[in-house]
Amino acid sequence: MTSDLLAPLDLAFWNIESAEHPMHLGALGVFAAHTPTAGAHAADLLAARAAAVPGLRMRIRDAWRPRGLLRAPFSFGGAAREPAPHFDPLDHVRLHAPTADFQAAAGRLMERPLERGRPPWEAHVLPGGDGVSFAVLFKFHHALADGLRALTLAAAVLDPMDLPARRPRPEVPARGLLPDVRGLPDVVRGAVSDVGRALDIGASVAVSTLATRSTPALTAEPSGTRRTAGVVVDIDDVHLVRKAVGGTVNDVLIAVVAGALRRWLDERGDGSEGVAPRALIPVSRRRPRTAHPQGNRLSGYLMRLPVDDPDPLRRLAAVRSAMDRNKDAGPHRGAGAVALLADHVPALGHRFAGPLVAQAARLWFDILVTSVPLPGIPLKLGGHPVAEVYPFAPLARGQSLAVAISTYRGGVHFGLVADARAVPDLDVLARAITEEVTALITACDP
Repeated sequence: MTSDLLAPLDLAFWNIESAEHPMHLGALGVFAAHTPTAGAHAADLLAARAAAVPGLRMRIRDAWRPRGLLRAPFSFGGAAREPAPHFDPLDHVRLHAPTADFQAAAGRLMERPLERGRPPWEAHVLPGGDGVSFAVLFKFHHALADGLRALTLAAAVLDPMDLPARRPRPEVPARGLLPDVRGLPDVVRGAVSDVGRALDIGASVAVSTLATRSTPALTAEPSGTRRTAGVVVDIDDVHLVRKAVGGTVNDVLIAVVAGALRRWLDERGDGSEGVAPRALIPVSRRRPRTAHPQGNRLSGYLMRLPVDDPDPLRRLAAVRSAMDRNKDAGPHRGAGAVALLADHVPALGHRFAGPLVAQAARLWFDILVTSVPLPGIPLKLGGHPVAEVYPFAPLARGQSLAVAISTYRGGVHFGLVADARAVPDLDVLARAITEEVTALITACDP
């Protein structure tokens, strides 16, 4: 394996991290086991399998003088992935003492930054206090993987899956880093177009910032602490609502988050009147055969969550309309696509502007609501099936709460991550998600 320069967005994630704001993704899988030693056996399996996964051997290092500098002039001062010398999977797979609360343990582990001098990932095995179940918390730095890539890496250390055969793709001639001079006019025109789009995005961000109102509960001063919670709702209930009122499953799930926030704010005494927090909805731009497939390829939609509307069906209608407008505009337009600006910043700019970009997240959005796809087939480790799986998103500077959602085996799993001091009542929000699904079903019942 050779070194591989980080794509601009990966480099941005690497440079905006701080001790109080670690930029890693997480996923907590809860396994149904049958013996008290299942957790220890799982840790041994993970370590043995990780040694054979090339992507898990890659560290990230500074690249002040990368090879091919003349072909990639914006890479000076960037970073690159490269095989870690003396890689030892035992540095990354850790077996913990038994715990009666997987979520409490996951919260404490999520607040700890990954060690930047070695491959930025960890797998924490948590034996259950009941003596039979166990959980595994995977952590991957966002510069190493987005949600789809993290899923691929995690799947590589789980039991082999029986995947359907894939059709072979036709070979595509490799392209060099330096464009053919015959196409230079087109390249220039494309660059000008990109800059224009970037300015349009920046203007949209400024307008959205001035026109919205959030709540202090979502923008409290950070403490560097973390708390997690998980909720599972029946996918059939979500489809029932979708079939009754139209839209997509994602529309319903975003509306559930909006309604749960309203219940949570009212119960904690903050009040929901006039509150319409800006939610960032990431959109994957990953396409087959693109360069640097292991890197982040993300844009996003930005929308106001109708938290201030007391009617669950009107909230859903507002979400559906907002998402339809976003889709009509496409993921390359609007304030939610500000991540595309990373492509126009030289690597050295990412290095020095990282802290400023991190601060700007508070001006950009109030809460992250993201969907992480999972395969429809059963996941297992050492023959033990995954019973629950909760995705966790990183908290940007200035945000107190992030919501990640995955659908797996007939259930919709909500993974909540919050600043533990700003949101000490995360369990209230978790309960409100279940209550909001019930409220939507009741509202759809003629």
